[in-house]
Amino acid sequence: MFELNGITAGYDTGLVLKGVDIVVPDSCVVALLGPNGAGKTTLLRVASGLLTPASGQMTLNGEDVTGMAPNKLVKRGICHVPEGRGVFPGLTVADNLRMQAPPSVDRKAARVAAEVFPRLGERMNQLAGTMSGGEQQMLALAHAYVADANLVLLDEVSMGLAPKIVEEIFEYLRRIARMGKSLLIVEQYVTRALELADYVYILNRGEIVFAGESGEVGEETILQSYLGELAG
Repeated sequence: MFELNGITAGYDTGLVLKGVDIVVPDSCVVALLGPNGAGKTTLLRVASGLLTPASGQMTLNGEDVTGMAPNKLVKRGICHVPEGRGVFPGLTVADNLRMQAPPSVDRKAARVAAEVFPRLGERMNQLAGTMSGGEQQMLALAHAYVADANLVLLDEVSMGLAPKIVEEIFEYLRRIARMGKSLLIVEQYVTRALELADYVYILNRGEIVFAGESGEVGEETILQSYLGELAG
């Protein structure tokens, strides 16, 4: 189980997160929704160790991992797929996969990825930066498979992709979930995120304004939350 308790965080320009509490149970999908500028990406940066919170606590399976370096969180099974693809464009697909995999699996990383993403198997020697946006996103998502992660943080993985590719991406996310991995997903396609999620948090202006099961979320709840009209 992954927990964020009372997380306050921000940048030189000021605080972004103001006492955020989120729980990601084992083998569950949690959707983090909210309007632009709500602090969703900042929260994922805290969760992956890229940003140290000003206050609050982060625990993973009962261990306090607050402020822990990203490489140490990776070793504990946390994988972050950032917004904007998150691949090395000057490296081949095969080299990207080897870099994403731990030493114990790096030699078979390409085979593992090709089994899940056949299109990548056809492009192992191609530079990642020369592939289409959808193919680059598949390569970014392959990280969750080859890294043998238990918790996958996903930031707007469908952004800028054609509808057909978006459907493929969500099918891959469903596969990851069926493997028993936990997902914390930030997503612009609210309906698709709700279909995938077990639990939902809505973030607005750095605060959680709704928390509950996905079945409890309707259009009115989302609209009010995005407008900041819910008290909590």
